[in-house]
Amino acid sequence: MNIPEKQVEEILFKNQVVDKSTWHDILQEAQQLNLTPLDILFGRRLLDKNYFAQLLSDYLKVPLVDLRKIDIPASVLRLIPENVASEKEILPIELKDQVLKLAMVYPQDLETVSLVGNLTGLKIEPYLTLEEDFRYALTGYQKLYREKYNELIKKQLSEIDLATLTNEKTELSAIQIIDNLLGYAMGMNASDIHLEITETFSLIRFRVDGVLREIMRLPKELHLPLVARVKILSNLQLDEHFKPQDGRFKTVVSNFPFDIRVSIMPTLYGEKVAMRLLAANFKPSSFEELGMPQANEVAIKESLNKAYGLILSTGPTGSGKTTTLYTVLQLLNRPEVNIVTIEDPIEYELAYINQSQVNQKIGFDFANGLRSFLRQDPNVIMVGEIRDFETADIAIQAALTGHLLLSTLHTNDAPSSIPRLIDLGVPNYLIAATIDIILAQRLVRKICLDCIISEKISITQKEMIKAQLKNLNLTETEIKNIGLPEFVYRGKGCVICSSSGYRGRIGIFETLKVDEEAKDYISQKNFHLVEFREMLKKGGFKTMFEDGLNKIFTGQTTLEEVMRVIRE
Repeated sequence: MNIPEKQVEEILFKNQVVDKSTWHDILQEAQQLNLTPLDILFGRRLLDKNYFAQLLSDYLKVPLVDLRKIDIPASVLRLIPENVASEKEILPIELKDQVLKLAMVYPQDLETVSLVGNLTGLKIEPYLTLEEDFRYALTGYQKLYREKYNELIKKQLSEIDLATLTNEKTELSAIQIIDNLLGYAMGMNASDIHLEITETFSLIRFRVDGVLREIMRLPKELHLPLVARVKILSNLQLDEHFKPQDGRFKTVVSNFPFDIRVSIMPTLYGEKVAMRLLAANFKPSSFEELGMPQANEVAIKESLNKAYGLILSTGPTGSGKTTTLYTVLQLLNRPEVNIVTIEDPIEYELAYINQSQVNQKIGFDFANGLRSFLRQDPNVIMVGEIRDFETADIAIQAALTGHLLLSTLHTNDAPSSIPRLIDLGVPNYLIAATIDIILAQRLVRKICLDCIISEKISITQKEMIKAQLKNLNLTETEIKNIGLPEFVYRGKGCVICSSSGYRGRIGIFETLKVDEEAKDYISQKNFHLVEFREMLKKGGFKTMFEDGLNKIFTGQTTLEEVMRVIRE
């Protein structure tokens, strides 16, 4: 929030949110980290953003609007260009009787109010919105870009005459198609672009909300120029067609900066390209935005109060493990804390955190990086993944010698991490002595709020839920106590969600707090996972599926979606 420091101070003191001593400490810390006092207050959970927004609304005498609950018509969005909306942090939300309601992160900016009035020729009525709500709603422009780039690609393809294509024309077409594909992918909020070659055509697919969708089929003759264009952007070898290549490049799509991670693989009919789109202005989310239950969040924060130990995040590729760890790092990021990371690759840049990337060509792997970092006087270390005994052994030793270490494992759930570490060769007693908390998660698609409907829960759905709960060894009495609702929810499909019924994703979590009872059991040589699960269940451990059920019953996702990711 771009609010003068004096105003923030006046609001906080007037409402007795902080005392003068605390405020003085916050100002010092903010200056050291080059952050605003509000960044510190929100980041340390000393102040709730929604509560402060209401205080600010009262102070400014401007109504507060929740942009997450508003569907802005495309006709209204078109009144203000996206680059102006992004730069000024404003968003048109409703037009009625020549009055434009304007959501603003800082509604006291009279110059911007005047600018929009002159730009639109309308009377402006300012509303206050939270910055993260504004960023969320700004994606509404993606609908406009989706239409724009889809039309551009179709127009361009209709103008290509394969019979008369020259090398120069082919190169120009490839440049334009790749640029438009990046814009189209951004408009659909896609995380990945796949360029694949078959016997008869080139296939373009986007991964949207974790699911691949076929976007279009292009003439086979265009595939090689498209791959060459990606290679040029990524600084890869143009004349190499039989070995895998990896690279990356930076680009700006409709004023949004992106880092694009590229992987090229040889296949039967040619090379396949996968591009991962990473928003360059990424900011770690709060646990609440990730969808983490409050009990899990409390357990994690208790673990972060310790100066040493091992925190693990588990799940398959693409389950959001890295985003969760970045969120944890942001909570730990203070002037007195030295944080270092070794990643493969670095997905997002984090301010004031020392990040290094694995480079196998020079022998710089997780184990070597971790060994070197221990000589850098770190307080907190993040290792991208524990893959082998050497990395696991150094990580365990680091956690034993006064360092807080965060890392990931590829296991199906939290309890399975223990036998995985044992399989890597780590002694039971060392696992028990170092591990403090294990997170497991999946990402499920959220029901589109523009087309959400309720319907009576079917007998088949009830049986699916009961069968899954039985697989988790819950008794009939425990299953009965959970209770099934009369209604569930789904999205019927609309233009906003491309008829999928889903828009956006949220996490389902399980958190294993390794208490003294768990440590005693883990340290035994005759460790059995089934017995361990039973012990955890008696202690109140909640599985990912049970968290998923809560999100099903509250209309955030569907049973089919939870079952899909649980079975991955």
